[in-house]
Formats: sequence, C-alpha cells, structure tokens
Amino acid sequence: MGDKLRSLRMEKKLTQKQIAERIGLAISAVSSYESNNRYPSYEVLIKLARIFHVSTDYLLGITNKRNIDVTGLDEEEIELLSQIADKFRRNH
Repeated sequence: MGDKLRSLRMEKKLTQKQIAERIGLAISAVSSYESNNRYPSYEVLIKLARIFHVSTDYLLGITNKRNIDVTGLDEEEIELLSQIADKFRRNH
C-alpha cells in the first residue's frame, strides 16, 4: 500500500504534511503508511481513498484498476462515459 500511496501523493504534488492535515493525523503517520511500517484504520483508509479519488481496494492492492471520478456529473453524462468505456473495451 505504501508505494501506491506515495505515488498518488506525488502525482497530486502533495506533501506528507498536507495529507496529514487533510486527514487529521501527524506527518509521522503518513510516513509510516508510505513505508509500510503501519497501516491506516478503516476511517483513515476511506479518507485517503476520497482524497485521491480511488477505491480502497486500489490502495490495498486488491485491484490495480483506478476508478474514474464522476463527482458533479449528472446521470446522462455518467451513462455516456460508460458507453465510451464499453466501446473501448470492444475495440481491444
């Protein structure tokens, strides 16, 4: 989990301090997660997933598929994205 967390954080150009402030923990906790010395509680895991717009399964390494964030889109727009994804899958 640590490598994924670090990669996501760097991708968003965030520091460990910024992540720690967003989830209400010490910087050392975020550092421990990234170095795999500690694992977050369920509540913290959910907060991290929300910050990075990924699933908890992705953070835990259960899947390598990242979600598409559809926040703010209406049902018609979400359906259109789903149709586009289906078309790409059929073409590969």
